[in-house]
Amino acid sequence: MIETKRLIVYPASQEQMEAYIAAETDAELKKAYTEMLEGCLRHPDQWHWYAMWMIELRDGTHIGDLCFKGLGANGVVEIGYGILEEYQGHGYATEAIDATVVWALKQSNVTRVEAETEPDNRASQRVLEKCGFLPSGTFGEEGPRFFRTACEQKNVGK
Repeated sequence: MIETKRLIVYPASQEQMEAYIAAETDAELKKAYTEMLEGCLRHPDQWHWYAMWMIELRDGTHIGDLCFKGLGANGVVEIGYGILEEYQGHGYATEAIDATVVWALKQSNVTRVEAETEPDNRASQRVLEKCGFLPSGTFGEEGPRFFRTACEQKNVGK
């Protein structure tokens, strides 16, 4: 569990993930959540690298989620995230992503955290910039890719 000034971020349990999958009406999200759960079940010793992570206000209100997309053999993890629309614009994504990336980079087997955004999603790109990510100069399936290593940590929040 990761705690910040306003948030609690933690990997979901199997039961929580199953409930989200059952309730999800968006086919793309349902597929993504199902793939996360399958990754968790295939790699129970690396649950946190495959699980859906809950982002909650300190009072327990669910405001979004994030995930890593497994741990690469080269120590690279990719992070994805989303904040429910009614909670956007309050800095919650920046707070959750920064704290979670700091945690990830403290893990002995992680060397780099990467993220990818859609080309026109300036809000998400700004979150990554605030969290110390730098453009990698490459594009993935969704758009531009960004990265952060332990070296970028000192400039976070600027």
